[in-house]
Amino acid sequence: AQVPVLACAMWGKNSANVTDTSAISVHGTNPQNLVEKILRSKIYNHAYWKEHCFGLTAESLVDKAMELDTVGGTFGGIREPSHFIQLTLKMLQIQPEKEIVLEFIKNEDYKYVRALGAFYLRLTGRPAEVFQYLEPLYNDYRKLRRRLASGEYCLVHVDELVDELLRDEYVFDLALPHLPKRHTLVASGLLTGPRRSALEEDLNELIAEEEAAEAAAKAEAKAAAKAAAKEQKAAAEAAAREKEAAAASRRPPPPPP
Repeated sequence: AQVPVLACAMWGKNSANVTDTSAISVHGTNPQNLVEKILRSKIYNHAYWKEHCFGLTAESLVDKAMELDTVGGTFGGIREPSHFIQLTLKMLQIQPEKEIVLEFIKNEDYKYVRALGAFYLRLTGRPAEVFQYLEPLYNDYRKLRRRLASGEYCLVHVDELVDELLRDEYVFDLALPHLPKRHTLVASGLLTGPRRSALEEDLNELIAEEEAAEAAAKAEAKAAAKAAAKEQKAAAEAAAREKEAAAASRRPPPPPP
């Protein structure tokens, strides 16, 4: 069961680094414990955390998330924490309402806001809701810049990142909470049926369109055949009338009275 995180359970002398007193435990621990202590210490001492994350609320954090231009964990020889991972820790610290997190995930205008929300939900969400809200992102093929441990950049698509979050145990230098296999959740009734991909939906639409076109073509052919038969019948009747008229014209006139 989730219980409030008491102030006495906090760490650090700096109140700016303390978890919100209204926060509830996540996976049985203080939310910030999901980030390893060494990485937390690096984040607390980083200039970005001190200058840009201090005093952030769930509402103002959105503005900072909109400024993100990369995803990633730590990088370089000193393993400097990225802005992305620092904002992740800030979310764990202030624990925004679930509705706000879902708005992050549903945001179609800012792909890095979506990535941040998806990563946070993977860390804190229940298995069923992780699948429920992250699987639709398999349909997002936009590119993200990813900061590698070497400090270099590479491109990754949103759907590839989502696949990592649902399959891997370690992403962006954080150990992810255990996530049961999808079929296990389906068998236990927490999820319904197999995942439907956008390609499958497109294929079903294409099949439906082809079937509709085929049905329309058959109906058109049937109507054309019916019209042709009607014309043929009319032509036959006209020919019969002409033949009858010709025969009548060849008959001798009746004798006079």
